[in-house]
Amino acid sequence: MIIKMDKIKNGYNEITNMTTKAQDMLMDIGIHKIQRGQIVFFQDGEKETAFLILSGKILFKWREQKAVASRNSLFDENPSVLHVSKNTEVQIEALEDAEVLIQKTTNANEFCDKYYKPEDCISELLGENVWNDMARRIIRTVFDYKNAPYSNMVLGEVVNFPGKWSSYIPHGHDQPEVYYYRFDKDSGFGAGFIGDDVYKIEDNSALCIPGGPTHPQVTAPGYAMYYCWMIRHLKDNPWVGRTNDKRYEWLFEKNIRIWPEK
Repeated sequence: MIIKMDKIKNGYNEITNMTTKAQDMLMDIGIHKIQRGQIVFFQDGEKETAFLILSGKILFKWREQKAVASRNSLFDENPSVLHVSKNTEVQIEALEDAEVLIQKTTNANEFCDKYYKPEDCISELLGENVWNDMARRIIRTVFDYKNAPYSNMVLGEVVNFPGKWSSYIPHGHDQPEVYYYRFDKDSGFGAGFIGDDVYKIEDNSALCIPGGPTHPQVTAPGYAMYYCWMIRHLKDNPWVGRTNDKRYEWLFEKNIRIWPEK
């Protein structure tokens, strides 16, 4: 399912929630736009929460700790993320106009809060020098089952180079996933596949991917595409990897030749 949002307004802009909107994603997801000088407070008695800065400059305060996070470019800079357990009060002060992506889900565990600086993020350039560079992309992982096994969520980002593919070769997994998209130009667009269904992707849209189907992505030539990817672990079945569509595994063979090579 594709969710196409209106222009981001001041305050909370909902993408999904666990009860009435794309509830099979098992997550509350939204964008909170905060004006310079504004202070907002967050606390949830049942859900863990991750706050990822999309733009601007903010001051986080939580449990007698504080950190300043800023971001000028989704495409050139790794994210800063505050990840907190339930019952943790978080204060965010906008030092500049800012946008913060918020991801939440239920979690009976209480764990030590973690602030991820840009240098803590695992950033990988993949797809270079293979398949004529047609799947060249940057994958950033903030936290997953490896470094946050206490969490019920996974959070990361992908940057698609113009005209390139990601989530490729086509793969799937049991756990639901949401992609939230931005483009480097407002007119940018791409396509997201869920199994045999194809959806047009535009700036400020989201793709809700149920557990199971493959979900490759592509962006139009001339347009760089960013998306935040968010996965919800299932009970006794956390996301630890992907299952490739075997029809496309020949692309991993050594020294493959792709048309028009002879």
